[in-house]
Amino acid sequence: MKRLSIRWKITALIFFIVSFSLLLGGLIVVGNFMHTKEEELKQRALLTARTVAELPEIKQKITGTKKERDKINPIVERLRVIHGATYITVLDMHKIRLSHPVKEMIGKRSNSKDEGPAFAEHTYTSKARGEIGTVVRAFVPVMDDNHNQIGVVIAAYLLPSFIQVLLSLKAEVIVTTGLSLLFGGFGAWQLASHIKQQMFQLEPHEIAKLLVERTETFNAMHEGVIAIDTDERITIFNDKAKTMLGVTEDVIGKPIRSVLPDTHLPEVLQINQPIYNKELQIRNLTILSNRIPIQINGKTVGAVAIFQDQTEVRKLAEELTGVKAFVSALRVQSHEYMNKLHTIAGLIQLGHKEKALEYVFQVTAEQEEIIRFLSKNIKNESISGLLLSKISRGKELGITVTIDRHSQLHQFPKSLDHHDFVVILGNLIENAFDSFQTVGDRPKEVYISIDQTDEILSLSVEDNGCGMEESVQAQMFDEGFSTKKTAGRGIGLYLIKQIVDKGNGTIHVTSEKGKGTIFTITFEM
Repeated sequence: MKRLSIRWKITALIFFIVSFSLLLGGLIVVGNFMHTKEEELKQRALLTARTVAELPEIKQKITGTKKERDKINPIVERLRVIHGATYITVLDMHKIRLSHPVKEMIGKRSNSKDEGPAFAEHTYTSKARGEIGTVVRAFVPVMDDNHNQIGVVIAAYLLPSFIQVLLSLKAEVIVTTGLSLLFGGFGAWQLASHIKQQMFQLEPHEIAKLLVERTETFNAMHEGVIAIDTDERITIFNDKAKTMLGVTEDVIGKPIRSVLPDTHLPEVLQINQPIYNKELQIRNLTILSNRIPIQINGKTVGAVAIFQDQTEVRKLAEELTGVKAFVSALRVQSHEYMNKLHTIAGLIQLGHKEKALEYVFQVTAEQEEIIRFLSKNIKNESISGLLLSKISRGKELGITVTIDRHSQLHQFPKSLDHHDFVVILGNLIENAFDSFQTVGDRPKEVYISIDQTDEILSLSVEDNGCGMEESVQAQMFDEGFSTKKTAGRGIGLYLIKQIVDKGNGTIHVTSEKGKGTIFTITFEM
């Protein structure tokens, strides 16, 4: 049904509406007709029953001899034929049938449930369903000259069925239905053709697909994109543009000047010329903008701006080249080895050659031990290198970084890889380092544990830093939230939460103000 042409969809819809309307109207008309017919037959039944009940011959023979009672049926049958009744039955006060179209029923007792009031001098009608169909029956008591009841007359007329009513009106039904569907279908086809022409011969699902693809394409772009029409109303405002410019509401259809007074995009409509690589100041942001008029068949119908935050461009360049990471790693290694060389040089100058040699062996043994441990238990070079660099970084900061010697990592959970674990461990350890900024002279320690079995993989990073208040813990995974005032913070824990959700894992945080924090992350294997 989704792939059906719009012409056929609209035509089928009109056919359905017309057919349903005709059916509904027909049901109402036939229902009213049958109700009217029922009321008419009730009156006829009452009239026929009264006529029979008032006949002197009937009154005399009901109370007469058996021979006289046998003459009732021929009289009643003549009246039944004259009045067109389905049947007319005369009962005596013992409910014995004295007349009936079926002769075998004459002389037998009637056991009908709705005859009772008639033997109490009541006149009424009822509707009953029998073997021949639904009949309308009239009950009239037979009274003698002294106004004593001596019997009951029942006159019945057969109600026409729904099908019979339709067959009686078949000519009108066929003509009305045919003309309605013919003109309705023709009008629907013409309307659908006109609509499709207005939609460039595209089907609705094709237009919806194009719209979704266009919207998702713009939202997936790393650059901000804003477009306006000739009335300076916004037609495109992608997610990146909203993030960069701090816009949170839906602005499609609003005037661009009411949303961004200093966007300079309407200038392109006025000069009808593109402007490339122009730096602009918009809401205290320095952006690099390309603004281009949108033209269709040589006519300008709008303008589009594609822009990028210069700060992010520089940050991206640094990340792509890895300059910042390399410089930081080299600085840590340089300081560490310079300190070791100074120690060795001092011992030699003081004449303690044996202690200098012992120190060299000690440093070498420590380094080899941690390298052997990481090579044996951590089966990923990226994670091993990260942990080794954090140990060195901790030494430079005066922080003892300890890795549980029972830790092991053999494989990653489904849907996750070493990049995700580098982000998790790197951010947790850096947050632990940051927690010591307001700590006094007590020993600063960070404890790291990686526990893996066939069922689970658990990461734990524990510090004895400043800890967190409950209010901070409630918001720590929100994007952009940070207790530090420097720009660019509040991303680490948010990224960790995204990765944990992607891997269907859980995060447990235990923190006490002034005593430290424990982050435990668990994944099912």
